[in-house]
Amino acid sequence: MEKVVVLLRGPVPDEAWCAALRGTVAAEILALGVPGLAVNVRDEAVRDSLMTLTTMDPPVVAVVSLWTQQSYGAQIDAVLTLLAKQCHSTAAYLVTESVPLVPPPTEPGQRTAGLANVALLRRPARLDEATWLRRWQIDHTPVAIETQATFGYTQNVVVRALTPDAPAIHGVVEELFPAAAISDLRAFFGAADDTDLQDRMKRMVASTTAFGATVDIDTVPTSCYVWRSPFVTQQARSTVADRACRL
Repeated sequence: MEKVVVLLRGPVPDEAWCAALRGTVAAEILALGVPGLAVNVRDEAVRDSLMTLTTMDPPVVAVVSLWTQQSYGAQIDAVLTLLAKQCHSTAAYLVTESVPLVPPPTEPGQRTAGLANVALLRRPARLDEATWLRRWQIDHTPVAIETQATFGYTQNVVVRALTPDAPAIHGVVEELFPAAAISDLRAFFGAADDTDLQDRMKRMVASTTAFGATVDIDTVPTSCYVWRSPFVTQQARSTVADRACRL
């Protein structure tokens, strides 16, 4: 089983586009038989997040995560062709997924609670891959969980790009925060007061600086819709597909 992350780029979308991507487009992808599908979209609920950072032009407006038996096969080709029709440009990456903090389950196709923040990381030239991975995954992971109000934390290491001219990125982070974190820094960091907030932010900045995640980074606020998990039974997958087809 392989995981593919697809970035959709373009102008900030309206609500009709967001609804179509997480609804009818998701149903078309499910009909292709992918074992897993999650759609993260920058919709009205999260669009004004305080933690938005953008380096890509045009910016990332949605992230589609797919699980497949063959990242270089006809199934993913069909998905990429479909998604390319929905936006200005797409970029797809084969990744390896680690989940240090497993999020609570949600009903298939329903919005995951809160803010789903997606961060796109670049490895600085000054760090070799082994050092960068150690500082990110081993050193930083406990700091991120301790200093933020996350209730779901997924790390994706980019193996290679699957589309031509895909921007160079080396990691994709998916984090879930309470809804209040969209507009409140204290809620984002889970801080009790301003002193606690400053301490948490100082620890976080020191940790992210060590592996280069304070510069040249995109953070995309999204709403997350998990349509299908590769870790459930075939019977459950059929139920999800039936629900999607009724959209």
